[in-house]
Amino acid sequence: FWYRSLWRVTEHWGRLWLRRGPRMAYVLLLVLMVFTLVRVVIMGHSSLTRRTSWISVLTGLWFFSALFAYLSVKTVHGLERIWRWSHAATFKQMPSSSDTARRGTSSESSETVPDPGRRYFFRAATAAAGAAPFLTAMYGFAAERLKYQVRRVEIPIPNLPPALDGMKIAQLSDIHLSSYMSRAQVRRAVDMANDLGADLGVVTGDLITGAGDSIADCIDEIRHLYAPLGIWGCNGNHEIYAHAEDQAYYLYAQAGMKLLRYSNAQIAFKGEQLNLIGVDYQREYNGRGQKQRMLADAEPLVRRDMPNILLSHNPNSFNRAAELGIELSLAGHTHGGQIQVEILDHRLSPARFISDYIAGLYQRPMFAPAPHERAGSVVSTPRRFTPQPGAMSSIYVNRGLGTVGAPVRLGVPPEISLLVLRRVV
Repeated sequence: FWYRSLWRVTEHWGRLWLRRGPRMAYVLLLVLMVFTLVRVVIMGHSSLTRRTSWISVLTGLWFFSALFAYLSVKTVHGLERIWRWSHAATFKQMPSSSDTARRGTSSESSETVPDPGRRYFFRAATAAAGAAPFLTAMYGFAAERLKYQVRRVEIPIPNLPPALDGMKIAQLSDIHLSSYMSRAQVRRAVDMANDLGADLGVVTGDLITGAGDSIADCIDEIRHLYAPLGIWGCNGNHEIYAHAEDQAYYLYAQAGMKLLRYSNAQIAFKGEQLNLIGVDYQREYNGRGQKQRMLADAEPLVRRDMPNILLSHNPNSFNRAAELGIELSLAGHTHGGQIQVEILDHRLSPARFISDYIAGLYQRPMFAPAPHERAGSVVSTPRRFTPQPGAMSSIYVNRGLGTVGAPVRLGVPPEISLLVLRRVV
């Protein structure tokens, strides 16, 4: 589509080399971008080499912008066709003139006479529709993608021991160290998180994007996170795609941090304890496309004599976590959709296609059966920490730092979360 548009623009240029030069340059650049896109999407490499990672950035911006510009232009063309059809239909329904001879010739000629105003309007609308995605993508890449924000949220926890009331957790998620996310940008986020003075630090998965990205470099940056109760994490889907989940576990340990993989740990704070659980990325469907139960092996990890906090990259595990009686889940994965627009008081986000939990704080009744799943046994609730009837389980979904696909954020700035636990009796 864009090549044919370029052909039409250049076909009247005088010299042969002026016509062929831009066309050949466009074709060569297109081939390079398609090759890079195949490497990123299929082969998992984020760049041709470390020195030419700019081509990956350019490819992501081009693919995103060209696709949406094409859809925008086609939408304008469709509206123009509808306008022509409605205008022709309206003209045919107009009462005929008393002059029969004039009636026979005027109607047909009127329908074929071009309307300069209409033609100018739709030509301008087409140009604006084609240019807007490119300008928007450049803004989302150069500005909003780098506008890190700290979000402080108070999380209600049923029957939280008084000593844990006010405990602070710093959360990072979806760093995606790659051609779009440098070590310096990760370091800036780590420094901002350290300034929050949190008691506990967590990183909820997706340290990298593909197999060509250095998970060692990312962990070397997040090892500078500091919290008195330690830094804890879980694997995301991109660690699994890159076959780096075992390497992440090893590098976490080497850096003095802990990656929880279907395991738990009791953390003491001011004389009380909480149970921190971590799982690898939870798939909703198995390799045969059949829906499978979330957190299938996590039930023995849940404690009922202390509050439970679950680190699970995919927020879709929340329904099952609430059914198991887990008081708080921390997740990422959605990036908040990366792009969010508001139309007629409705916020539209691509993340709605993958999860009901897009960004921020959500709650559902504790021990309520998870929707669309067969009710199963729930861990027993002995001793003193049995939540009261009507207690709510919570999840906080972090909007993440990095990007996937297009290196663009619009209406969804990168997030560093400061979560404050609050006692609910």
